[in-house]
Amino acid sequence: MLNLNLTPLMDDANCYEAVRQRRWKTGVCCPKCDSPTVIKRDKDDTQGARQRYQCKSCGAHFEDLTDTIFAGHHQPLRLWLLCLSLMGLNLSNQQIAQELDLDQDVVQDMSTQLRQGMASRQPAVGLAGEVESDEVYITAGHKGHPEAVRKRGAKDGATA
Repeated sequence: MLNLNLTPLMDDANCYEAVRQRRWKTGVCCPKCDSPTVIKRDKDDTQGARQRYQCKSCGAHFEDLTDTIFAGHHQPLRLWLLCLSLMGLNLSNQQIAQELDLDQDVVQDMSTQLRQGMASRQPAVGLAGEVESDEVYITAGHKGHPEAVRKRGAKDGATA
């Protein structure tokens, strides 16, 4: 088990800059209309590294975390990024909770949200060309729904 306190190794400014670089590789754009014509507004009152913006095209107000898996949570961004990093090291939620000095239930919620956020952004898998499989399981029907396995043209009550 690790016995490091990683929290002081990352500060909020570095975390927000990392999110900006990853999110807007070609420059900040509006999450509502996708316009690149935005102006910087003031910084957040509670988290000084969080930048606010306004879109010149549609007038929408947004900030660094708008429409991300990090938006709307009470934990600071640095804890989310540290949690994500520790998940990448394959640490258990209990170990992550100890490292970040958080309750294990909080880390469970965070890791679940991070996993769901990553899974939702994965592109659909598409197969092309010749595909081989070692084993195939075919479902003959759905329990409780005999109409799902009835052969086409079969008389009522007849099943496959």
